[in-house]
Amino acid sequence: MSNTIHASIACNLDSGVLLSAIPLFEAEQVDAIEWSFDTLFQFKEIPDWYIELLKTFSAADRLVGHGVFFSLFSGRWSAEQTDWLNRLEKLSAEFNFAHITEHFGFMTGEDFHKGAPISIPFTKHTLALGQDRLKRIFNACGCPVGLENLAFSYSLEEVKRHGDFLDQLMEPVNGFIILDLHNFYCQLHNFEVEYEDLIRLYPLDRVREIHISGGSWEDSDILPDKKVRRDTHDDAVPEAVFELLEKTIPRCSNLKFVVLEQLGTGLKTDQSRQLFREDFIRMKNIIAKTDPATSPTLDFLPDAPFTLGAPIEDETLHQEQLALSHILENATDFRQAQELIAASPLAHSAWNTEQWAPHMLETVIRIAQKWKDGF
Repeated sequence: MSNTIHASIACNLDSGVLLSAIPLFEAEQVDAIEWSFDTLFQFKEIPDWYIELLKTFSAADRLVGHGVFFSLFSGRWSAEQTDWLNRLEKLSAEFNFAHITEHFGFMTGEDFHKGAPISIPFTKHTLALGQDRLKRIFNACGCPVGLENLAFSYSLEEVKRHGDFLDQLMEPVNGFIILDLHNFYCQLHNFEVEYEDLIRLYPLDRVREIHISGGSWEDSDILPDKKVRRDTHDDAVPEAVFELLEKTIPRCSNLKFVVLEQLGTGLKTDQSRQLFREDFIRMKNIIAKTDPATSPTLDFLPDAPFTLGAPIEDETLHQEQLALSHILENATDFRQAQELIAASPLAHSAWNTEQWAPHMLETVIRIAQKWKDGF
């Protein structure tokens, strides 16, 4: 297998991103594209020129699929998840995906297909549920399957356990990890952790893809002297994330794609679009400078498709998720949320809500209330 790492763009049907990227495509600088395929399920038709772009990269084995709305850890299986898998199976027959990925966590919102992805308890029950879902994704797409690390955590203990839990999740499907370095940067800052102390807790041999992006700072009412880093994807890549990229690429022996992400909402001016292109070229230069000398050793494919019965469900987890979503989306502030959580099934449970950092509870309330009607 080649050790070439592909400089890639998250290229969805988004005018801001497309206008920013056109000069890069014209100059043949873009090695691969990442497509959030399920964001287009709401459209009856996709423009022919966009299909042609996807097929061009598909034919070169340079198209990666990134899911948003599957809600991997929802405790109760839904009709939307069945539909999501059926659509993925059809798309996988039409396009040659190099791999398919999803986000860790479950979506807030009453039906768990609206809102934002947030974390779950790391237990043997959620592990089994997540492994079941990943097997179903593989059966639908027939290519390597991966998960992206979360930007948000409730506690330092959760931050430290995230990498190992991802490793256990991916083992049955021989899957991989998207190491989103801006998400990683959020964890480093929000919990005041050193890079070396956290990166060693991740299974870096499972990293097949890296994301870089920008984000935003948010004031905390609880900690007036501290700003919380948010993964909002609406600004240029910060210097700190480029530094993380330079440090991390040499550690990831099976790395294949590095993807620049930014939402079109942050690409409305000529200056912001120029910064996007400059970020991409800088990313590509870092890749060229730090390309690992060793070839990948893992193909991230299981031996065969899985024989599966009915989807695993966890009704207790489902009810806890409903309660948490309702609290986060309706609480007036973190103090009221704490009171409601203490009087809910979440108290003294595997969620360890008593250990949640107040400034992160404050942050997740803002996230849930911003996205409660969907993206």
